[in-house]
Amino acid sequence: MSITVLYFASLRDAAGRDSEQLPLPASLHGLYDELRARHGFSLPADKLRVAVDGAFAAWDTPLRDGNEVAFIPPVSGG
Repeated sequence: MSITVLYFASLRDAAGRDSEQLPLPASLHGLYDELRARHGFSLPADKLRVAVDGAFAAWDTPLRDGNEVAFIPPVSGG
C-alpha cells in the first residue's frame, strides 16, 4: 500500500524532485514530519496547505492506498 507525494515551490527545491511514492503513512502530520526530517524542509506544517487527490484537505484527513498528497507552501509572486 502506497501514496504519491507531490512537491511544489520551495519543497520541490529542497526535496530535489517533483514527486515520490512512499508507503502509506498513519497520518498527514506524521508523513510531513518524516519528509521534513528526510529532506530538510524548513517550513513547519502550520505554514502549509495540504491537498489529497487534488482537493484541499484538513490535516486530520485519513489516507488510503493510492492517494495523491500535495504539500503546498506559501508562494509569492510579482
